[in-house]
Amino acid sequence: MSLRPLLSATLFIAPMAPAEEPAVASKTEFLDNGRIKIGVDMSSGGSIFWFSELPDGPNLLNHADRGRFVQQSYYGLPDGTKWGEKDWRWNPVQGGHYEGKPAKILEAKKTAESLYVKGIPIHWAGGQLLEDCRMEEWITLSGDVATIRFRFTYKGKEHHPATHQELPAVFVDYALPKLVYYKGEKPWTGDALSEDVPAWPNEYRRCTEEWAAYIGPDGRGLGVFFPGTKDITCYRYQGAAGPAGIGCSYFAPIQTLAVVPGFEHDYRIHLKIGTVAEIRESFKKLRR
Repeated sequence: MSLRPLLSATLFIAPMAPAEEPAVASKTEFLDNGRIKIGVDMSSGGSIFWFSELPDGPNLLNHADRGRFVQQSYYGLPDGTKWGEKDWRWNPVQGGHYEGKPAKILEAKKTAESLYVKGIPIHWAGGQLLEDCRMEEWITLSGDVATIRFRFTYKGKEHHPATHQELPAVFVDYALPKLVYYKGEKPWTGDALSEDVPAWPNEYRRCTEEWAAYIGPDGRGLGVFFPGTKDITCYRYQGAAGPAGIGCSYFAPIQTLAVVPGFEHDYRIHLKIGTVAEIRESFKKLRR
């Protein structure tokens, strides 16, 4: 969260029973096309916890808790809730509560080519299901690129102020430390890229080619193309690497949006694993 320190016939998946809170990534669904593999955590609102190359590439995402995924997250008015001892605000999150309570899945459909999940988000700090909100995602794979469409709808009566929204939150393995992006005035011309290692807490970057990537020491990593957005917030949180490790690399494309009655936001991102040159070229083709 940007404000945190820290191949078969159609399958219908029933909503989760409101019994004992499941562990993170204790119930999963995967989609693959022989080249890449993506996984969602059905115990965390269908949030994306896995992305890897096939046949045996490592998972490049982090899922240390219910806030750490590729997932939707929105912010609104201060509401008296607390994240630990920290004053918080209205914050519907796709995955669940910071103490582990999961969001609720209403519907899920999987085919050989796609995966769809619809659910009720949970308040990150308060822990209550936000019944006046819905979060949806559609996932498809094409070659070595995953495309995720997200939709958030709000049927409540509160008028929340315009603030930075994570579109979406992206938590990557700590083993990928270097952030690569283009901030210049000649996008898509092959102009020199920028690269650095974000500090802690949140910093901001301008990405005029509308993508960013975290890269490891071998020069390969995970890139995210977020058409329509040119700013990100980012940080590196120190700690152990690994999908469930406390250390992570984070960024989120951000726009300033107000969640008001009738609000609906629908957008797409694309994920790609490779070298910086491969990621940039792939996103350039997608842009066309």
